[in-house]
Amino acid sequence: MDIIFISGIFMSFFIVLLLLTKRKKTLPDKILAVWITFIGIHLLGFYYNQAGYWERYPHLIGITAPIPLFHGPLLYLYCLYTLKGAKKLKPVSLVHFIPGVGVYLYMTSFFFFYTAKEKLMVDSGELKDFETFSLLLLIAIFVSGLSYSIFAFRLTIQHKHKIENQFSYHEGISLKWLRYCIISMGLVFLFAVFVFIVRDAMNVSFPFNPEYLFYTIMIALIFYIGYFGIKQENIFISNPAITNDESEKKSSTEKYKHSGMKEEVAIQLYEKLLQFMDQEKPFLNPKLNLAELAAKLEITTNQLSQIINQQAGVNFHDFVNKYRIEEFLQRAKTNRTFSLLALALDSGFNSKSSFNYIFKKQKGVSPSQYIAKILS
Repeated sequence: MDIIFISGIFMSFFIVLLLLTKRKKTLPDKILAVWITFIGIHLLGFYYNQAGYWERYPHLIGITAPIPLFHGPLLYLYCLYTLKGAKKLKPVSLVHFIPGVGVYLYMTSFFFFYTAKEKLMVDSGELKDFETFSLLLLIAIFVSGLSYSIFAFRLTIQHKHKIENQFSYHEGISLKWLRYCIISMGLVFLFAVFVFIVRDAMNVSFPFNPEYLFYTIMIALIFYIGYFGIKQENIFISNPAITNDESEKKSSTEKYKHSGMKEEVAIQLYEKLLQFMDQEKPFLNPKLNLAELAAKLEITTNQLSQIINQQAGVNFHDFVNKYRIEEFLQRAKTNRTFSLLALALDSGFNSKSSFNYIFKKQKGVSPSQYIAKILS
């Protein structure tokens, strides 16, 4: 078991180093580095406790106790600033850390004025000075972890809509991996609540130490978060078409009723867009985004987003990929030499998985099934 914890602790600080030395690192990269640092310190504290260091060095007792109060806020802020694309941390965001800092301030008397013997007595339960405080801290950790997991998950759903309105691809910018991470963290906190109720409130013993399970999952999450966090691209473009999260919930008509664009102008711009898509085929660029296409058409991203949403009735992602699908089908009918994947890549897709997913979403069957049917 020691090797697992040592590996997790080492990887935590190694991933932090990679994030901080990442080229063109963003604010979310820095927040993620801070969060993983807290996770690494948390793991280190648990390992020291299990290895008996707290008994040999009692002044270490309690140092990591408030750290779980920082996990939820840091996860939430990572999602929030990834969604917003801001370059600087707003001072108001520091409010989320008040509970954790407050706990540390409350514990200063324990850290600085209790003797080593008294700290051992508090840790073993012989001294009841912090018994009520420990219970309240545990409840606060559960509430914080579960609440922030829910808030962060909602942000990733909003993020998904933002991507589909600005990008024609998902690779490297999707936060689907983070949603899985958030769900896992939420389940860990739920399991912790279950253990607390069964073991501590109902005095039922487990045949294993559930804390080992908690921290083993945390170690797995470190590898998972680190891998995807490092490879995560910056998803933001200048002058984004959608900047208000609430606008995602509105219909196209309501969203653009104050845009000032007349219906006849919108139709003309849409015809110009269709002509450009047919003649210039910008969709062959796998990294095509809303800003790039708007610049080529010499219109704003808001105008382009509006005409696609209103005139075509789809988001930017689906609009562009519809052209890629049709391009692929044209190539497949006239070219039997290359594989379907090669034709898909030549049509503007940048991976097999995204091609298969988008094709099945639009046509209802897999590419091979569809091709077999039309060529039979």
